[in-house]
Amino acid sequence: MNKIGWVEIRMLSCRSGSASGKTSVSVRIIENLNVPWVVLLSMDSFYKVLNPKDKVDALNNNFNFDHPDAFDFDILFDTLKNMKEGKKVDVPIYDFVTHARLPQTISLYGANVIIFEGIFALYDQRILDLMDLKVFVDTDSDIRLIRRLKRDINERGRDFNGVIQQYQKFVKPAFDQYIQPTVKNADVIIPRGLDNLVAIDLITKHIQRQLHERQVNFRWDLLKLDCNDKEIQKNVTVLEQTTQLKGIHTIIRDRNTQRDDFIFYAERLAAIIVERALSELIFIEHEIITPLHVPYVGKRNTMQICGVSILRAGGTMETGLRRVVKDALIGKILIQSRPKTGEPSLHFINLPNNIHECSVLLMDAQIATGAAALMAIRVLLDHNVPEDRIIFLTFLATPLGLHVISNAFPKVKVCTSMIDSKINDETLFIEPGMGNFGDRYYGTDV
Repeated sequence: MNKIGWVEIRMLSCRSGSASGKTSVSVRIIENLNVPWVVLLSMDSFYKVLNPKDKVDALNNNFNFDHPDAFDFDILFDTLKNMKEGKKVDVPIYDFVTHARLPQTISLYGANVIIFEGIFALYDQRILDLMDLKVFVDTDSDIRLIRRLKRDINERGRDFNGVIQQYQKFVKPAFDQYIQPTVKNADVIIPRGLDNLVAIDLITKHIQRQLHERQVNFRWDLLKLDCNDKEIQKNVTVLEQTTQLKGIHTIIRDRNTQRDDFIFYAERLAAIIVERALSELIFIEHEIITPLHVPYVGKRNTMQICGVSILRAGGTMETGLRRVVKDALIGKILIQSRPKTGEPSLHFINLPNNIHECSVLLMDAQIATGAAALMAIRVLLDHNVPEDRIIFLTFLATPLGLHVISNAFPKVKVCTSMIDSKINDETLFIEPGMGNFGDRYYGTDV
């Protein structure tokens, strides 16, 4: 099993006939899971590109979209395989009105749990071999027809007669011939779809139990580590624990600290972290002439420095960076989870065009599980930034998050001011920690 983030990836397939409610069941499972970084991937994204003749047939409701040959299983398999390995994938977007793939794609950067749903999710043996749990949603054929009518007329611009014609000619025969027989490949069958709350709850608890077991096993030794651990020292620089540093942390960690004091000391600490991180960059000898006309051989940085903030908490370090490197370039990455599915996505990215030529200081206030850090690093790698030119700057980290980054990207260095060992299992906040750093800095905490 491949690992990404802080637990082993669990891949679940949810399959049944068209309009059976498998998508709704998948979304409900995601909502109930309540774990970070869950991705829902639909087989509908992988319809083949139609040739001119097939496109005419499709517009006339005379093309069989419920036949296995309508899907590009090769691209689908490569996508799922790469996602399970934690690699970036570009998922096609299919337009059901024009029956064509759109020119844009959706970029995904891995997940802790991947839920794949589609009518042929249990059809291809290569895809079956990737799955950890295979689910069949069993819904009465009359209900499937009613749902299909509502969906195709309201969302896909079809007319009533066209939907009925397509159902009788293609959908039902394809279900009987190709889809229904693959029920034997399912581990779990859910009768009545979304109405079967008991079955959905059992599946959710099964996935949560597997994740928890792997999470506990993965954390067991990590929780014993501290800033002096040799494994952490390979890739991580922890600031010297001076009285001054502990004094700043005392102010920042104090829940009663006023916001203006919090901002002042956060920016001061950011400048200290940046100063230490600069020591990890490559400097060459450089001779200058002093005001006394005497040569002095010193050091000069060889590359432009670019700071990249993981919004929004990472933006709190930008002022500290500017105080140390006044001409540093600034880039921003916004990673957020979708409210309905919990699916992480790259909402915004603004990076300098020449970032691949820079030494990059990737900034976020805290590293807890390391999930956001992994996605942000992959974004930089996708923009041709060499792994060994990335230094991650953070106020606070956990051994767990540090090991996640080191295991996934062994050439990426991390510079942090302190390490806390515990993560709250429910909130995923670091303890004793600093709370929600972005809310406290920007004054949005309630």
